Amino acid sequence: MEIVRGRRSVRAFRSDPPAREQIETILEAARWAPSPHGRQPWRFVVVQSATMRLRLSEAMGAEWRRQLALDGQAEATIEVRFRKSHERITGAPCVIVPCLYLEDLDSYPDDERQQAETIMAIQSLGCAVQNMLLAAYALGLDGGWMCAPLFCQATVRAALDLPPTLQPHALIPIGYAAQDPRRRLRRPLDELVTAWL
Repeated sequence: MEIVRGRRSVRAFRSDPPAREQIETILEAARWAPSPHGRQPWRFVVVQSATMRLRLSEAMGAEWRRQLALDGQAEATIEVRFRKSHERITGAPCVIVPCLYLEDLDSYPDDERQQAETIMAIQSLGCAVQNMLLAAYALGLDGGWMCAPLFCQATVRAALDLPPTLQPHALIPIGYAAQDPRRRLRRPLDELVTAWL
């Protein structure tokens, strides 16, 4: 519980990078997450190059600006949100991109069961990411969970030159926290448990 409660979402990182062995340990933790039929429907892209992090941020930023403008947000607001996102991606010494990979899953003739199979895979990807975040914290590192790739998967694939079989679902910046983040309050347990049957 100490690791579970201690983990926090960090948005600003020091420039010193984690060791490769630490990143491999984080990815090893992800590998042990539960998955449908044990198929591990995830793949991970590790982005450590400053050039590639900048390329990814700029590509995603252009698409995000377009989407925020569609939402009717003011240009000044768009600029602030873009700058913060850009800093999170380029300021982290390492960004892991968890991707959904459906090629090895069971195939069904009906849409309902196929959709359930895909949802199981997405849930297991979430488990893998949580394992990564807990492992990072246990190693003295910090991370965050950015879901922006869900809104621009093709953009992320193009920026990183990924095959179409990889569906980018998140960005996980990893590094040493530059400052302690503001912790958000958690709902009390009696609000979250709807029934004891």
